[in-house]
Amino acid sequence: MRSNTIHVRPLGACVGAEIGGLDLSAPLAPAARGLVQQALAEHGVVFFRDQSLTESQHIALARQFGDININRFFAHADGYPEIALVVKEPHQTRNIGGGWHTDHSYDQIPALGSMLYAREIPPRGGDTLFASMYAAYDALSDGLKRTLEGLRGVHSSRHVFGVKRGDLDGRIGNYAEATQDAVHPVVITHPESGKKALYVNPGFTIGFEGWTAEESKPLLDTLYAHAQRPEFSYRFQWQEGSLAFWDNRSTWHYAMNDYHGARRLLHRITLEGRALG
Repeated sequence: MRSNTIHVRPLGACVGAEIGGLDLSAPLAPAARGLVQQALAEHGVVFFRDQSLTESQHIALARQFGDININRFFAHADGYPEIALVVKEPHQTRNIGGGWHTDHSYDQIPALGSMLYAREIPPRGGDTLFASMYAAYDALSDGLKRTLEGLRGVHSSRHVFGVKRGDLDGRIGNYAEATQDAVHPVVITHPESGKKALYVNPGFTIGFEGWTAEESKPLLDTLYAHAQRPEFSYRFQWQEGSLAFWDNRSTWHYAMNDYHGARRLLHRITLEGRALG
């Protein structure tokens, strides 16, 4: 996939591609924006290297792809409520996003995706893993696919953001606002790619509609173990100036917490989505 000097290079076997030849600090031409959208729908997450973005430029970039979702729970960059801080200081032991999850699946209309921009990276560690829910679905048995087709998953923010955790040192707040519950199909059809994807995640899915928690757990555990298979994933190594733009509807992600004693600072903007089907 090429457009003049712009190129898309697939990375993982199932997920992830690097896009080169674009300066994200300037408005994108319609053809370039379309290429990014096409690559995102196909690969689930796209990466850009060696970018130099101010906060205002990061916001302007995001707005070219949709409306911005102002995060309820994250601390934000000073003067920029659109930008959530994903930060871990040298004295802190717990990171943000340290488990497989899909952002905002607890919302009635889940987020399209997020743009995460690296401002300060530890000398080693701090990678992010991404997993393809297209590939996870495709690899299920026909029998399990038939079972899942009629199921709807229950998602909630309460157990994650509604509990005060002192080890996050004010990085997460507004605990009383964690009242979001939503029900979505367990198998969705991606609105741009037309592919089917598994839409449950360990972070926010708490069961199946009409099932008890005890009944739901064995099947959820089976799906989670399946979707975490390494052949479905790609591990991205950050550099300062790197930007990852992922699709929450077709991927999971997991921030590694292996850089104790070092600082890691990234800026995240989340984009509004539309109802899943």
